[in-house]
Amino acid sequence: MALRLLIVDDQEENLNSLSMSFRRSDYDILTALGGGEAIKLLKENDVDVVITDLKMPEVDGMKVLSYCTGLTPPVAVIIVTAFGTIESAVEALKVGAFDYITKPINLSELREQVKKAFEHRRLQKENIHLHSEIDKRYGFEGMIGQTPEMQAIFEKARLIAKSKATILIEGESGTGKDLLARAIHYNSPRSRQPFMPIHCAALPETLLESEIFGHEEGAFTGAIARKEGLFELADGGTVFLDEVSEIPPSVQVKLLRILETKEFMRVGGVKPLQVDIRVICATNKNLAEEVEKGRFREDLYYRLNVISFTIPPLRNRQADIPYLVKSFANEFARENGKTITNITNSAMSQLTSYHWPGNIRELRNCIENIVVFSRKEEIDVDDLPDYLRSTEIKEISNMFICQNGLPLDAVDKKYIQETLIQMDGNRARAAKILGISRRTIQRKLKELGIEND
Repeated sequence: MALRLLIVDDQEENLNSLSMSFRRSDYDILTALGGGEAIKLLKENDVDVVITDLKMPEVDGMKVLSYCTGLTPPVAVIIVTAFGTIESAVEALKVGAFDYITKPINLSELREQVKKAFEHRRLQKENIHLHSEIDKRYGFEGMIGQTPEMQAIFEKARLIAKSKATILIEGESGTGKDLLARAIHYNSPRSRQPFMPIHCAALPETLLESEIFGHEEGAFTGAIARKEGLFELADGGTVFLDEVSEIPPSVQVKLLRILETKEFMRVGGVKPLQVDIRVICATNKNLAEEVEKGRFREDLYYRLNVISFTIPPLRNRQADIPYLVKSFANEFARENGKTITNITNSAMSQLTSYHWPGNIRELRNCIENIVVFSRKEEIDVDDLPDYLRSTEIKEISNMFICQNGLPLDAVDKKYIQETLIQMDGNRARAAKILGISRRTIQRKLKELGIEND
């Protein structure tokens, strides 16, 4: 679509002269004889830039400017004014004009300003589109959950999004804690400020401290320059601490301080720094139990647990699985240039019967795999991975779907034990049924103390 320029003047001679000066441009030129006609054209057309005379009878340039700044995104306006009205032009800048040009008009200067105004308008449109995509992806309406438990979580999140309160999100791995944290941020007054996530379990203690708080030059071996940490970079926005239960005690103390005072020091620093941030934490462990076991500071727990959410595992909200499946199928079909028109009842039955130990993350990966390898527009049982087509998995999964209230470790242990029994102790077959590697099942057996059971 051509860039559209509207030229406004109450003198026909001036109007024709200005429009002729842009006749060799690639712009789509509209002209308006006076401010009233200009506003009429603005209502009927998508205009990018307006050049308007300031002094006009009835509807002057300021009224045209006022109308343009009320549009979304605002139309860039260049005011044309005589020397005697420069003060008015400066006032127009305060109201929202892009720039002003004095009479007699320097056409080279005007063309350059028009070019800059079009670029400004383009960036505005891109910015609005970007935030629209972010809102679509991370807004609460983009989160899928029809069960009463999930609807209650969404409603609670909407209410507290506008607050400054610290938030703790608990739930098994893969349940969507990160997605909920982002939705809260992007629906808060901080939405245009940074969202800075960090996975606390992925870094060793010294590196984690540096990533969170930053460090001064020479603070430790390899610190060859000063580095800003997440709290500085997120000033005005949100810090998301994923797997917060894995933060070591020395870092827990510093985290407690920043929550209490909004102050911190870089590693090796001597000067306190102040920041305005919101902290959202997530963990796949029961943090209250971690406190009882002495692995997490009690005072920090109470600071983090101002507002808490517990996201239920997918096995406890089977009714959401069909919605998630269809959403993921459509998403990956678009990404891969395919069309998925139907998912058979048999296939959906197998998908909803599965235990999904990896929760939504596992389901998402499964659907992506199905769509990528699909050669038709319908997903049927034959398109499912082997471990989902097995009748054995349905029998085993059904034993655990209604196990509400059990800790994750207890459910995992029972599930793995029962699978091993059904597979006559064959760990390779059990791993295949569970949808994990042989190495992973060996690690799980050791962690859950099943090896010698």
